[in-house]
Amino acid sequence: MTTTASTPPEGAAADWTIPQGWARYTPAEHAMWDRLFARQAKLLQGRAAPEFLAGLDVLRMERPGIPDFEELSERLMKLTGWQVLAVPGLVPDDIFFDHLANRRFVAGNFIRTPEQLDYLQEPDVFHDVFGHVPLLADPVFADYMQAYGQGGQRAGALGAIGRLSRLYWYTVEFGLVRQADGLRIYGAGIVSSHAESLFALDDASPNRIGFDLRRVMRTEYRIDDYQQNYFVIDSFEDLLRQTLETDFGPVYAQLAQESDIPIAAILPGDEVITRGTQAHALAASGAPAA
Repeated sequence: MTTTASTPPEGAAADWTIPQGWARYTPAEHAMWDRLFARQAKLLQGRAAPEFLAGLDVLRMERPGIPDFEELSERLMKLTGWQVLAVPGLVPDDIFFDHLANRRFVAGNFIRTPEQLDYLQEPDVFHDVFGHVPLLADPVFADYMQAYGQGGQRAGALGAIGRLSRLYWYTVEFGLVRQADGLRIYGAGIVSSHAESLFALDDASPNRIGFDLRRVMRTEYRIDDYQQNYFVIDSFEDLLRQTLETDFGPVYAQLAQESDIPIAAILPGDEVITRGTQAHALAASGAPAA
């Protein structure tokens, strides 16, 4: 999402944007997109939130090859006023929040190699565009993303970006939503990952906990493996309402007096939808299962 670098790399504008360079993609790079798209589009039927699947359809992302950001932005602007701009990689916090606050979503313009098929550390065009952009076609989620960007601008002035980043992580990147017939995926880090699309809904390892804004902003997370906690919202409307109706200043002040919640901890007040075994994390660490 963001980097600690303070100056844009060579060739980037002051806001860190660059030309996408669509004409420079090779047949192999387009083929990689098509391979990833076909695999995820098939897997996510019945797993992803309906709003995400509708976004794939209305944005015509099933067309072969890496999407042209200009064409994609033209369709998106007509729906929700958002556009997609290319960046060379991670961007500074203030730049990131400014783009979101003005309905601009920044996406990496490079795509992973075959050796990185199932994991890469820095988000590529597949993660950013396939994972994030379909929900920007949904008016409610589009409003949430703008509200998050505006909140990030305030958090920077209050020294609370670390707290707010947890909200992004556990919603935009790794969120689940409750539906009448079960849980569904909407976080970009899940929908763009074949393995985590299965793990997040089916595996007995992770905790699945009802969403609580303050709880989420106290909770640590991991970036190097599957999540040990997934937080479950009731709806995008409720997520937007809580974001707009919360005065974050007093919340940050309160959280500054409280300790962080360790990953995988269950609190007495949690709405526990699934109490995970944490078997995956224990196996990865070499610790014996309980």
